[in-house]
Amino acid sequence: MATASFNMQSVFSGALTTRKINTNKLGFAGNFHNFKRNFPVGVRCMAEGKPMKDESAPSTSASQPLPKSSSPPPPPPTKPKVSTKFSDLLAFSGPAPERINGRLAMVGFVAALAVELSKGENVLAQISDGGVSWFLGTAAILTLASLVPLFKGITAESKSKGLMTSDAELWNGRFAMLGLVALAFTEFVKGGTLV
Repeated sequence: MATASFNMQSVFSGALTTRKINTNKLGFAGNFHNFKRNFPVGVRCMAEGKPMKDESAPSTSASQPLPKSSSPPPPPPTKPKVSTKFSDLLAFSGPAPERINGRLAMVGFVAALAVELSKGENVLAQISDGGVSWFLGTAAILTLASLVPLFKGITAESKSKGLMTSDAELWNGRFAMLGLVALAFTEFVKGGTLV
């Protein structure tokens, strides 16, 4: 048993050498007469993503490079089609509600601060002095302007580049929503204008 183990080790352990196998003790070991290896044996793994260069792999001579895989790269994943159905666009997790609410909040926050600075009225006084009609008109215009590209299948992410990205617009809208609520709450608690 030890001789068979030694024979197998001697067959697979030598690199670029020819070894004579001792065939005196076991009959089946005579099948490996002269086993000459011309190249190192290595195991390669193909993983998805960017290939990494492995420094621990055995190097080969310049005359015998490792064979390269001839399989073509997988095709890039296709983007899912954007739904243009009204119910999908205005669904809770759809692309329109948060974006439209954010745009309205950005316009409302700036308008509320501007009127407060110019007339000295708080948010609740602005709403009672004709602010509802301005709000409904602005909401209708911004909603239609936001839905028209979505019905055509154009997303905000496809048009965002540089500093003004669609994510920046969402975050600005979120902060404007919080700011508008905080402004109204602070003025209600304080009993007057913030500025």
